[in-house]
Amino acid sequence: MTDPPGAGQPTVDSAQQVKPPSLFHHADFRWLWIGDTASQLGASLGTFAVPYLAVTALHATAFQMGLLGTLTTLGFLVIGLPSGALIDRWRKRNVMIWADLGRFALLLTLPIGWWAGWLTFAQVAVVASLVGMLQVFFDVSYQSYLPTLLHSDQVVEGNSKLQASQSVSQAAGPALGGLLIKVAGASWSIALNAFGYLASALSLLRIGHRETPPTPEERRPLVTEIREGLSFVVRHPLLRRLIACTGIGNLFSSVGAVLFVYYMVEQLHLSPVTIGIIEAFGAVGGLGGALVTTWLSKAIGEGLTIIVTGTAFSGIAFSWALSWYLPAVPTLLVGSFIGGASVVAYNIATVSFRQRLCPPKLLGRMNASARFLVWGTMPVGSFIGGLLGQRLGTVPTLWIAACGGLLALLPVYFSPLWGLRKLPEHHVPPSADNDAAVADLQAFDELPDTRAATTPAQSPGTSQQN
Repeated sequence: MTDPPGAGQPTVDSAQQVKPPSLFHHADFRWLWIGDTASQLGASLGTFAVPYLAVTALHATAFQMGLLGTLTTLGFLVIGLPSGALIDRWRKRNVMIWADLGRFALLLTLPIGWWAGWLTFAQVAVVASLVGMLQVFFDVSYQSYLPTLLHSDQVVEGNSKLQASQSVSQAAGPALGGLLIKVAGASWSIALNAFGYLASALSLLRIGHRETPPTPEERRPLVTEIREGLSFVVRHPLLRRLIACTGIGNLFSSVGAVLFVYYMVEQLHLSPVTIGIIEAFGAVGGLGGALVTTWLSKAIGEGLTIIVTGTAFSGIAFSWALSWYLPAVPTLLVGSFIGGASVVAYNIATVSFRQRLCPPKLLGRMNASARFLVWGTMPVGSFIGGLLGQRLGTVPTLWIAACGGLLALLPVYFSPLWGLRKLPEHHVPPSADNDAAVADLQAFDELPDTRAATTPAQSPGTSQQN
């Protein structure tokens, strides 16, 4: 059996040594890029189709919307940690393909159920839960797979290109999805969402790069491997501050976000087309954020980039609350644009740092542990949002989400990020910039010297966990 096109790309080890002249000439990255774009375009077409269907066709209450949001993200809390250890034992490309195919089949049951006349809120809830579980495996595999394809110097560029194409897809998708809902109903948007995942799976099949998973003899007990990944995240002083910032931000953002569609439909009485345009403005902002992240990091430093973008993102929830008092559509458009730009730039900066910092064979467990901590707060926030929305009302809940989100800034404000132009990497040889960064961090919180050459079995923060 011959390998498909692109099989000559670097392996996990050689990818750190061979730097292609341009990512546009990197065949495997192109297929990953195409697959991710197809998935994002399909998902963005139905970005609010499922909650819109629940509100309008199934007459879901604020509490049920909170429950739906909880179930959608519950996977990161329930299976987030073991998924990373399992993914490190498998080929990540295969995991992504099966996750795409599973989401395609599950989502297709919703329009079929609606057209057949037997769709219920219980079915929507079950599908949302299972799709969320598969998203855990896809997202952890995706973030862990990219660094094995690219030279370490190209990880930020790769993330920026992927985020840019995602933002383009998300800019077109919601507006088209809103128009499609207006013309044909939410069920068709959900169907197109499903076929986006199928297109993604077919593109990922063309990637020729193959990892070499550890043999059964190399594996340790699952609990030990899970503990390694979690220890790497929580014992690194800078990384745990970024995790705390993101986790707290996601907690309070979810409190408001779970009611956002309900709020726009039931209280602001916006049409699906208008809602799609608002969502599209966020994606356009995200495209801008993706395009300027590399430049911003070079201009003001990687540490300050995280602080600036994190601060800007905290303002999006205030636009939700203020839209009740100010002209709703302009307020939401501005908030969506700024929020989209800042969250994409923040994600590129922080995710690239995690990918560069972590040894390759620990990537799945590290990313799963990080996602468990930063996304595991989302089902909690969604449930709280639904409960508060039912008890206090939507607008007071949006104010609670906005004010609470400011707490996320404390871990990065009181950190050495202000003076770090270059964040540390685990495999980078000593340099003047890195010496200054590491010295600052060590003085701040006894950071292990991440410049030292390490092996996957003896990486910073994990060597004592065997």
